[in-house]
Amino acid sequence: MTTIASGTDTLTRDALAVLQPGFTGTSAPSWLLRRLGEGLASVGLFGRNIATPAQVAALTAQLRAERDDVLVAIDEEGGDVTRLEVRTGSSFPGNHALGAVDDTALTEAVAHELGRRLAACGVNLNWAPSADINSNSDNPVIGVRSFGADTSLVARHTAAYVSGLQSAGVAACTKHFPGHGDTAIDSHHAMPRIDAELAVLESRELVPFRAAIEAGTRAVMTAHILVPALDPVHPATLSRRILTGLLREELGYDGLIVTDGMEMQAISATYGIERGSVLAIAAGADAICVGGGLSDEPTVLRLRDALVAAVRAGELPEERLADAAARVRALATWTASTRSTSSTAATPEAGPDATDASTDVGLVAARRALTVTRGAQFAPVTEAPYVAALTPVANIAVGDETPWGVAAELRRMLPGTETGSFTGERAGAEALAAAGSRRVVAVVRDAHRHSWMAQALDTLLAARPDTVVVEMGVPQSPPRGALHIATHGAARVCGLAAAEAIAGA
Repeated sequence: MTTIASGTDTLTRDALAVLQPGFTGTSAPSWLLRRLGEGLASVGLFGRNIATPAQVAALTAQLRAERDDVLVAIDEEGGDVTRLEVRTGSSFPGNHALGAVDDTALTEAVAHELGRRLAACGVNLNWAPSADINSNSDNPVIGVRSFGADTSLVARHTAAYVSGLQSAGVAACTKHFPGHGDTAIDSHHAMPRIDAELAVLESRELVPFRAAIEAGTRAVMTAHILVPALDPVHPATLSRRILTGLLREELGYDGLIVTDGMEMQAISATYGIERGSVLAIAAGADAICVGGGLSDEPTVLRLRDALVAAVRAGELPEERLADAAARVRALATWTASTRSTSSTAATPEAGPDATDASTDVGLVAARRALTVTRGAQFAPVTEAPYVAALTPVANIAVGDETPWGVAAELRRMLPGTETGSFTGERAGAEALAAAGSRRVVAVVRDAHRHSWMAQALDTLLAARPDTVVVEMGVPQSPPRGALHIATHGAARVCGLAAAEAIAGA
C-alpha cells in the first residue's frame, strides 16, 4: 500500500484519532509524540512500559505535554491481570475473589482505590472490568477474571466496579461484549464460537452489560468471538448487527466502543489487522486497540493509511470514521475534566507502592474471599515447608511475567521455606523428591482443567496426607488435603492471605 503523507487534513486526523497503539520503553518515543501532534488521541500502556509509579506519572506527563487530553489506557483488572504491578503481583484481588465475597460495597471500594492509583499515575482509561459470565468452567482465558457463573451476581458486581472506578475519575471499559464466558478457545490463538440460542444470550450474557450501561460505563470493549445467534458470518468485533444493531440501538449504549487487541489471532489470522480495523470501524467500533504485541510506528501508519484508503475507495463511510473519532475525543474531554476537578490524581506516591491505610482494602478483600476447608489430617504449619507450585502455561492476557503463589509470603513468615515449580505427568513424584522430609504445600491453578495437575495431587496426597493444597484458580474440584484453601485468584494479596491462613498468622 502506498504510504499516505502525514498531514493535518481532517480525514488523516480522524484515522489517527481512532487508534489506541502501544509502544516500547518507559518513556514516550519521539514518533509517538509526533503522531499525538498530528491527531493521535489515545495511547495504551502495557507491562513493558511500567517501572515505578513516579516513572509512569512522568511518562503520562510527557504525553500530556504534547496533547493535554490524551487518553492513556491500561489493562489493569487487578487480580491475575495487572500491569501496574506486573513484576510483583497485584495489591487487589480480581473479580472472582470479589464475587466470592459478594459484597458490592467492597467491590466498589476496591475499584475506587484501584482507580485512585491509576489516576495518580496519569492513567484515565482502564480496559476493565470483565463482565463475562464464567458459564464454561473449561474457559481457558476468562476464569478468575469473571465475577462468577451466576448472572445476577456478575451483573451487580460489574455495575459496582464501574461506579467505583469512575468515581476516581478513570473511565471504565466493560468487556468483552457480547460475552466471552461460554468459550473453550482463547481468542488470542483462534476464533472462539458460542452456539447459545438467542434467548440464552438475552437472559445470561447480555445482562451484565445492561447493568454496566445503566451504571454509566464510559466504554465497552468488543470480543473477537463468533455468535451465530446474533451474526452467523462476522465475529462480534466486525459485526454491524452486534455493535450497531444490538449494542447501540437495542441496548441504547452511546459511549465509546473499543475493540479488543486487533493483533490477536482471532482477527489477525483471519482478516489481517488492516482489513479487520476497517471492518470494525464500519461495523460501529470507535477505537482500535493495537499494541499488545505490535508496538511500533509502522503499525500505526499502516492502520492509519488503511482507514484513509477505505474511505477514499468508498468501503468505509467518511461520516462513520468522523463519528468514531468524535466519540474518542468526547471521552478524552470527559477524562480531562475529571482530572482537573478530582482530588484523586494527586501525587505519584499514591501509585502501586503506596502503603497508607486506605490501600488495605485489597488485602481485606483477599482475606474475606478465602474458602478454607480443614481435613482430618490437619495440623498447623509451624516450620518452614516446601512449596510445590504445579504450574500451568499462563494465558496471554495474564502473561508469564507476573509472579504468583504463596512461597514468597510464606518465606517471610516461616524463614527457610523452599519452593520449586513442576509441570507434567511426573510433577507429583518430582515434587516429593524435592521436598524431602519437609511439609508440602501444593499450589495449583485451575486443577480441574489440567489432568496432570490432578494426578500430581493424587501422588502427593497418597504419600503425604498432611499436604496443604492451595487452589488459586477457579475452585471446581472438591477440597482435598489436610488443609484446602481456595483463594479465587492468584493476585499477590491472595497469596498473602493464603500464607497467613497456612501459618496461622
